Amino acid sequence: MFPEYRDLMSSLKGRDAHFTRLFDRHNELDHLIQNMASNLVKATDVEIENLKKEKLQLKDQLYAHLKKVGANGHP
Repeated sequence: MFPEYRDLMSSLKGRDAHFTRLFDRHNELDHLIQNMASNLVKATDVEIENLKKEKLQLKDQLYAHLKKVGANGHP
């Protein structure tokens, strides 16, 4: 995810509480969706789609945050 921001993401993880919270929730949803799709966790198609939408919203928020922080010249 966002290879152009790989270094910035590494520096923000653990240092920026907002970014870390978004990043962790995105990863949590990613794993949950994969488990649901693999039938390791029971879920309806609607539940999976709703989680995918939430994950996409988080990805948009992460990208916006990275652009903002990157534009401000933070490491």
